[in-house]
Amino acid sequence: MQLSKKYGKAEVLNIDSLEIPTGQSFGLVGNNGAGKTTYFNILLDLIRPTTGAITNNEIQVHKSEAWKTFTGSFIDESFLIGYLTPEEYFDFIGDLRGMNKADVATFLDQFDEFFNGEVLGKKKYLRDLSKGNQKKAGIVAAMMGKPQVIVLDEPFANLDPTTQIRLKKILKTITEDRNITVLVSSHDLSHVTEVCERIVVLDKGIVVKDIETSKETLQELEAYFSV
Repeated sequence: MQLSKKYGKAEVLNIDSLEIPTGQSFGLVGNNGAGKTTYFNILLDLIRPTTGAITNNEIQVHKSEAWKTFTGSFIDESFLIGYLTPEEYFDFIGDLRGMNKADVATFLDQFDEFFNGEVLGKKKYLRDLSKGNQKKAGIVAAMMGKPQVIVLDEPFANLDPTTQIRLKKILKTITEDRNITVLVSSHDLSHVTEVCERIVVLDKGIVVKDIETSKETLQELEAYFSV
């Protein structure tokens, strides 16, 4: 059955079928209102589709919560707990993922460069951090506990150029593990073509392109969006 989402008479998503194999680095691009965030929200059971369903590793996401144990995600700052410090938040997420404080500390060590001294040890609540530093915390939290599926909506937005480059490096490292499926949406065509091996273009909720990334992909996407 087609996956669709309507608000009243307005249809914001209408996808015949979309299969993302295990281990694929998958990019979703499109202009504002294309349906990217709607698709991810359905995938994470934050909203229900009008028709159809999404299955995550053979689990229909709206019928069971079992997929949550192996899925990490960050859509926006609403995923954070604003009255916690980053350290408290990471310990909380780690606990949910079966990690003790030592595990969490070891895990966070690898993100020192990405945090750039702006997230940990600041004695600030998450709500008081900049949008970019909130995003850093959310992205790293999504990777905790060795998830099999990672979903990131607009991960490059609000990040300065240096941090964007560091994030691309992190995502490329993750996507080398063929057991981890990474789904990224982005307005930035160059970033997404660098980190994703497959790119789907949504336009008004409909899949209009499904491309295996090659040297010509960025040019093809830029040509499409220039019309």
